[in-house]
Amino acid sequence: MRKNRRLILAAGLASLIGGSLALAQASPRLIKVKARRFVFTPNRIALKKGQPVTFELTSEDIVMGMNVPDFKVRSDIIPGKPMRMSFTPDKAGTFTFVCDVFCGEGHEDMSGTLVVT
Repeated sequence: MRKNRRLILAAGLASLIGGSLALAQASPRLIKVKARRFVFTPNRIALKKGQPVTFELTSEDIVMGMNVPDFKVRSDIIPGKPMRMSFTPDKAGTFTFVCDVFCGEGHEDMSGTLVVT
């Protein structure tokens, strides 16, 4: 009887501890990205494979977009309204993100780099 109680208690503690660890790991890393004609700041971002991330996107001047085609995520960026874009990098490497809403002369050069390790 005592042995059964100990096993039940141990299983309950393991479940509680495991659940707490899962919740802690699921919390995304927040990265603030500012967009203005024709640059993202920061324009080079280091990420870890498997670590959830949320970009908080703001525009300082006009409507823009952020597109990370290799991870199939994108968001509009509207002046005065922080936008959020979340994903979990599932592969390592160097990837480009771009503005995908025409923002004037220089738009074609508005890009940045994600480095996922």
